[in-house]
Amino acid sequence: MDDYPPLASLSLTHVHYNPADRISYLCAWLALVPQGLCVVYATLIWSNREIEIMLMFAGQLSCEAVNWVLKRLIKEERPKEMHGKGYGMPSSHAQFVTFFSLTLTLFLLLRHQPHPTLTHTPFSFAQRAMLSLVSLLCAAAVASSRVYLSYHTPKQVLVGSAAGAVYAIFWFVFTSALRRTGWVDWALDTQIARLFRVRDLVMQEDLVDSGWVRYEERRLRRWADLGKKGI
Repeated sequence: MDDYPPLASLSLTHVHYNPADRISYLCAWLALVPQGLCVVYATLIWSNREIEIMLMFAGQLSCEAVNWVLKRLIKEERPKEMHGKGYGMPSSHAQFVTFFSLTLTLFLLLRHQPHPTLTHTPFSFAQRAMLSLVSLLCAAAVASSRVYLSYHTPKQVLVGSAAGAVYAIFWFVFTSALRRTGWVDWALDTQIARLFRVRDLVMQEDLVDSGWVRYEERRLRRWADLGKKGI
C-alpha cells in the first residue's frame, strides 16, 4: 500500500451538516442549488439554443470569475467553526444565486415582452412578478443556508449577495446595450450561430410555449384529416 499515492477528495458536492438537525440537512441540499442551476443552463442551451440563455450563462460564469478574484484580493478566512478550504469573502453561493435570481427578475419584468399572437398562453405581468419573487426568496434561502452551516459569516453572505446584485445589474445593462447596438443580431447571423441553430425567441415567446402553436395547428390538421377519412 505504501507504493500508492495518498488519495484526494473531489469536494464539488461535499457538504458538512449536522445529521441530527433537519434544518441543517435542508441547508445541505440548498448548497447544491448552484450545481443544479448549471445543469439547467446546459440543458436549456442544448435543447432550445436561445441566445438569451447563453448570454445569461456567460454572465453567470463571469460573475463566478469576479468572485474568484475578490476572494483572493480580500483573503478573509471562513468562520472558525468551518474547517473547509478556501477563503470566505465574499460567499460564492450567495453571489451565484443572487446574480441568477436578479437577472431572471430583470428579464421577466423588463425585457420579456410576450406577444399575444405568438404565444399561446402568455404569462401576465403579475405572474412574472410572482415568479420573480419566488426566485428571489429561493436565493435568500440558499444564501442564509451558508450562515446556518457555518460556511460563511453573515457579512460574507451579505457582501456576496451585494456583489451578485451589482454584477446582475451591470450584466443586464451590458447585454441591453449589445441588443440595442445590433451586436446580438450580428452574432445570430454568423455562420456558427446558423450552424448550431441559435435563436432569439424568448423575448416574445414563453420558453415552454415555443413551438406549441405550430404543434396545435399540426394536431388539429391531423384530426381533420382523420375525420375526412371517416376514422
